[in-house]
Amino acid sequence: MSNNHTLRIYDSILGLLSNEDNPTPLVRLNKVTGFKHAQVYGKLEWYNPFGAVKDRVAANMILDAEEKGLLGPGKKLVEATSGNTGMGLAMMGNAKGYALRTPLSIAIPLEKRTVLKFFGTEVIELDDSLCPAPGAPEGAIAKAMETADTQPEYVLLNQYKNQANPDSHYKTTGPEIWRQTEGKVTHFVAGLGTCGTITGTGKFLKEKNEKVKVIGVHPEDGHDIPGVRSLRQLQQTELFAPDKYDQTIEVTNREAFDLCLRLNREESIVAGPSSGMALAGALKTIPDEPGTVVVIVFPDNVFKYASSVQRYFPKICPPDSKGESSGPTQDELFLAGMMENLKNPHDSIRVSVLKKMLEEGKKPMLVDVRPAEMFSDKAIAGSVNIPMEEIPDRVEDFPEDRDAPIVMVCGIGKFSKTWTLYLKSLGYRNVRSLKGGIGEWVRKGFDTTAG
Repeated sequence: MSNNHTLRIYDSILGLLSNEDNPTPLVRLNKVTGFKHAQVYGKLEWYNPFGAVKDRVAANMILDAEEKGLLGPGKKLVEATSGNTGMGLAMMGNAKGYALRTPLSIAIPLEKRTVLKFFGTEVIELDDSLCPAPGAPEGAIAKAMETADTQPEYVLLNQYKNQANPDSHYKTTGPEIWRQTEGKVTHFVAGLGTCGTITGTGKFLKEKNEKVKVIGVHPEDGHDIPGVRSLRQLQQTELFAPDKYDQTIEVTNREAFDLCLRLNREESIVAGPSSGMALAGALKTIPDEPGTVVVIVFPDNVFKYASSVQRYFPKICPPDSKGESSGPTQDELFLAGMMENLKNPHDSIRVSVLKKMLEEGKKPMLVDVRPAEMFSDKAIAGSVNIPMEEIPDRVEDFPEDRDAPIVMVCGIGKFSKTWTLYLKSLGYRNVRSLKGGIGEWVRKGFDTTAG
């Protein structure tokens, strides 16, 4: 029996992949927008076979690699991911016989990391940013590239630069929206991650009607929303094409998670936080006028983000009668809040500012808290290596003067914040964390030395 979309009968799970004849649903939002005239629709991408918009990308990148002769019997996949692309590649690989290795950040929700392993993926957990950064020397993308360069059986598809990424949306998402709205769509809104969705879909819709407004939504710097990138992080994907969009707009963590909650409770749409982010951006920009038809991509559902939801809505998971809680404790929330506060300009320092200080002869104590082997490979000249697990036993290595300037350095600026806070607890008043860490230093093209 061949695939039959009307009867929903398929030869295999791959027959469920979305296209113009088998689109993911558009559902109108009736309560959260507050609009009287504009029609706003969410495109529910978890109706793809493996649960996310990235299934389109995974399928097209694999097909493209097969057609180019890069994939075939005996080959394996390696890809840095923030979760959904990895899930799509893992399940496509299971269907086609390609094993997957994925280096990823430990900041990615536990639910995603666990399911990837359950799917059979070899998961390599790293101290990388939530969205992998190409410039991070020990980050997920670097590890994926190293694997592909040194082990010929592995093929790196590289969703951050592979044209098959936006092409997947040009071939499927765009035509689906045009057909579903009968050509009446006036605004298309998508969150910005690799930028394949907005670039490919926007191109198709603009070719159909150049008046269609294409709007990209990105999170604030230091965000907590997997799969999307802040404006600074967007410079790291080759598919980011702001000149092709009509507008980009920033949304805070709080705005994204609050609208995520409202979508679930008021619209009964089980959307995840990146959907809340995209909707928040749309509501800031879309005019409430007759004839306005808006389509917003909702990338995946909320079930992968239980741990993230707990952080933002701790009252949802209060302690039980035994005082136990499935969510974070008050102490954990308090510590997380203090860590977030360290992003302020008094307790952190940008790499460009540090570089200028060093050039001017102002030399704070630079403390690199990474493991010794990472430090020996690449470090900022003049820094000293005190691995973070050794700091409590090496307090005597720090200046006696509690006003002495100190800059803490790690791979991406995550663990350096922890130890900045620790030194402040010891009375050091002029200690700061290097924003973006050694990865941002390298990405800026600044010189390093062997530690």
